[in-house]
Amino acid sequence: MTSDVWLPLPADEIDGLPEGLDYHFWDGSEDFPADPADCVFYAVPYMKQPATVTRPIPSMTSLRVIQALTAGIDQLLPALAGVHAGVRLCNAKGVHEASTAEFALTLTLASLRGIPGFVRHQDRGQWRPGFHPALADKSVLIVGYGAIGAAIEDRLAPFECARVVRVARSARTAEHGRVHAFSELPVLLPDADVVILSTPLTETTKGLVGAEFLAAMKDGALLVNVARGAVVDTKALLVELENGRIQAALDVTDPEPLPENHPLWHAPGVLVSPHVGGPTSAFLPRARRLLAGQLTRFAAGEELRNTVLTTEG
Repeated sequence: MTSDVWLPLPADEIDGLPEGLDYHFWDGSEDFPADPADCVFYAVPYMKQPATVTRPIPSMTSLRVIQALTAGIDQLLPALAGVHAGVRLCNAKGVHEASTAEFALTLTLASLRGIPGFVRHQDRGQWRPGFHPALADKSVLIVGYGAIGAAIEDRLAPFECARVVRVARSARTAEHGRVHAFSELPVLLPDADVVILSTPLTETTKGLVGAEFLAAMKDGALLVNVARGAVVDTKALLVELENGRIQAALDVTDPEPLPENHPLWHAPGVLVSPHVGGPTSAFLPRARRLLAGQLTRFAAGEELRNTVLTTEG
């Protein structure tokens, strides 16, 4: 039986890898490091285009595990249509929570306190003081309350928010309190000063933030998206931005990358960053630990963590 493992990092850079497996480094380059048909464990290269990282999958006839290094796995799903039954797809829960939550707060604070304007004024040598909103005393609504949503709430704690409201696909009770269902959003949105999106992209959440959702937001509210661009209807968002009713801070967009001439770049009240919530100095140590742990369990025949789905063939 083959024991080939494809890694997006050189094996000698990952402490704790189990013996008995044949490790091959592939970072998405044109040439494959070995025959894809022999690969049993595929750790997907990070920050590469979907077409690049899915290219070897149809030829991976011995495949047993696909390990993503992203929290979301939506970009891999189309490639699974022809994969044989029993392949486990695992996400990178535990890798991105700290960085993404940190950046969600960065975007929120930067937008509220007018940092983009200060940078523009600095470029022009202009001193323009003014009055800006604080995060203190604001009501924050977190839409998508998984590991990243919970990490965002943890980082909101010192900022003296009036309240933090949690929303997920279905209602439940979490460590910090009640989690509301998506169906309750029409009632919850009008009271939120800041709406932070951290939900996975699924058939349910695609276009979730459309004209009706945006219309329910209060005047002057801030929309922060660290989820996926397609969770938001871009055309509907542009309407609200251009009439000045709300503001937005977007680490992800639809389309992405955002074309140079796209109107979202210059819409009033919007801050755009190029999908940088995850790739920080915190990524590599956590990614290495995840890969070593998953491969140790795989080699021992133990249950893997973070399994999102198992293909049916």
